Amino acid sequence: MTDERKVPGVRPFRGPAGGWDALIAVARALRGQEVIVDGVKTLLRNNQPHGFDCPGCAWPDPKHTSSFEFCENGAKAVSWEATHKRNTPEFFAAHTVSELVTWSDYDLENEGRITHPMLHDAQSDRFVPISWDDAFARIGAALKALPGPDRAEFYTSGRASNEAAFMFQLFVRAYGTNNFPDCSNMCHEATSVGLPMSIGVGKGTVVLEDYDKNDLLISFGHNPGTNHPRMMTTFHNTARRGTPIIAFNPLKERALERFAAPQNPIEMATFSSTPIASSYHQVKVGGDVAALKGMMKRVLERDAQDLAAGGPGKLDRAFIAEHTVGFEALKADLEATGWPDIERVSGLTRDAIEAAGDAYVVAERVIIAYGMGMTQHKFGTANVQQMMNLLLLRGNVGRPGAGLAPIRGHSNVQGDRTVGITEIPNKALLDGMERAFGFRPPQAFGHNAVDAARAIIDGSAKAIVCLGGNFAVAMSDPQTIQAAMRNLDIAVHLGTKLNRTHLMTAKQTLILPVLGRTELDMQASGPQAVTVEDSVSMVHASHGKLPPASQHLRSEPAIIAGIAKATLGDKYGIEWDELIADYDRIRDKIEIVFPEFKNFNARIRQPGGFLLYVAAAHREWRTPSKKANFLVMDGLCEDPRSSSADVLTLTTLRAHDQYNTTIYGLNDRYRGVFGRRDILFMNKDDLAARQLAHGDVVEIEAVPYDGEAPGPRRALRLTAIAYEIPRGCAAAYYPEANLLVPLGHHDPQSGTPSYKSVPVWVRRAA
Repeated sequence: MTDERKVPGVRPFRGPAGGWDALIAVARALRGQEVIVDGVKTLLRNNQPHGFDCPGCAWPDPKHTSSFEFCENGAKAVSWEATHKRNTPEFFAAHTVSELVTWSDYDLENEGRITHPMLHDAQSDRFVPISWDDAFARIGAALKALPGPDRAEFYTSGRASNEAAFMFQLFVRAYGTNNFPDCSNMCHEATSVGLPMSIGVGKGTVVLEDYDKNDLLISFGHNPGTNHPRMMTTFHNTARRGTPIIAFNPLKERALERFAAPQNPIEMATFSSTPIASSYHQVKVGGDVAALKGMMKRVLERDAQDLAAGGPGKLDRAFIAEHTVGFEALKADLEATGWPDIERVSGLTRDAIEAAGDAYVVAERVIIAYGMGMTQHKFGTANVQQMMNLLLLRGNVGRPGAGLAPIRGHSNVQGDRTVGITEIPNKALLDGMERAFGFRPPQAFGHNAVDAARAIIDGSAKAIVCLGGNFAVAMSDPQTIQAAMRNLDIAVHLGTKLNRTHLMTAKQTLILPVLGRTELDMQASGPQAVTVEDSVSMVHASHGKLPPASQHLRSEPAIIAGIAKATLGDKYGIEWDELIADYDRIRDKIEIVFPEFKNFNARIRQPGGFLLYVAAAHREWRTPSKKANFLVMDGLCEDPRSSSADVLTLTTLRAHDQYNTTIYGLNDRYRGVFGRRDILFMNKDDLAARQLAHGDVVEIEAVPYDGEAPGPRRALRLTAIAYEIPRGCAAAYYPEANLLVPLGHHDPQSGTPSYKSVPVWVRRAA
């Protein structure tokens, strides 16, 4: 950071990621939620055998046998849920919705756990308590009164367990629709869409043990120190054994520069740290395809040089011949792509890209790990497929120490998709549902998140049921969606804490408080465990132990069953109460629908759980060609609007005191921002070109795209600070900057909103 003049709340952070600062932050989080003693005990059960799975990120656990397997932001997530603060009916009686909507997102959630089911009373503009039976009756009546099931939207958060997600999709499909907008549509949908076209499966191909065997790790578009800090243990170990780590990211993220492991007594005692990235390439926002094509172009050049010198070449020709199709088309595209264009679009020099390509061709086992910095673009699917192309060139798929690793955010976003949360049901899912429940669900494709938002805006959707999440804040174009939600007949929210979406009240709005991951779930047969799937397809059990925050809470599966009974009655003869009485019965049904869960209940009781079969990891390609496909992306994925000298390309990002839309605090320690979030990160030369200085208040306005329908002016007022970011790029915090992203600005293949590549104008604020 450039400290040209003092800006309140902005100062350089000199230390490493992790270390004592992380432990101090954990202590502050526990104290802030009034759970110091209980919180420490709870954290020691986090990600442990017979403990609970962290409600934060989806990074895998080392066989669930670690004695200390939580991180700073995981501790924040746990303390946020296990807080002793309570949001009671007395609080709601004291505050109108009109008042609460003026509160910050942080203040809303910081009131604590909601203790009772609540119904919005329009006359008093307050939420009032309602019994569970009355709540279910209202919801059932409203859903039955709709002109058709496709007039309702059913949103799923990635924190929902496999059991809750399966019950949700069972209810909704029995109701008669496939409208399943979910949080994966907003994050890794480009992975779920792009990888099946490449290798036949929408998941990563590595397991945790592969990180101990690789000899090159490439990190594309993610900030593990904030978004999944437990991954830093893997990065730390990789760097300390001398394996190169190449990072591609627009911003210099401290955790990818140096890290002090809190579990390492020497680093903690000596205040030392470990350098992480051996080389760091600050690619322009949206320049990833150009960088990847440059690396592949270099691989082909090195291959030709080696062949000319009498060597075997640098491509894995045997693998390409046996396992792939499309190589010649990719080669022709790379040869037709010129270096000047690659350098201009990527923002990197040819020498830098060639150096990365050279490191790749000498490595025998390569893992590419990536995050939403690659998927949340208009060409997110292309980004994913070009990474896979690079790996396929040297056979870095389906063998130990090599493969592609999409790093998921929510703790079970991958599992929710595995057990049926998808708006695009395939024949296997439909057959499985018929096999397990005796009815065939509708096969017409339903709504993803963008489709659902459009339906709410145009009035064709009349109801929404949200299994967690903060839909109207997380989506692009939130100001339009939030206004439109007030026209719904009914909105139902299952959640632990109050958030802004709950306040976008429909004709009827209900908040139904749920048990958290840390809490004891007691049903008719006794204490229940739920299951989750992590980023490497490991499925393991989660056992809550804490007393529930209120005696009025119910589990997500139980609430779904209550809504289903009130809406469907005995339709299809589904025994909802029997399923809820013992979650083993839910897992028995999951096993029938999805054969890869064979012996589900037995395997989930094994220490560490079990690994789902990922065909591509075994070089089994479930594509129409029965091969892995090299997929060509024409051009370099440029947005023509960004070519103008007065336009910057904005990326949104999360602060360190944040998890998705949940704001734990107002600090972004590693980037040197404290006590505020109204910040725009800019290159100092871009500031000077606009006659701006570090600390000036600016207005950011979204540049319309061709064909965009007239709508509200999308502008945001922030404080600009000079930061180490490529020329032509800027960054601001999510979700505040979501209002700059038009709903139509998304990847046409996956539907993922382009949160990470938004053309904007920046000018001095009036």
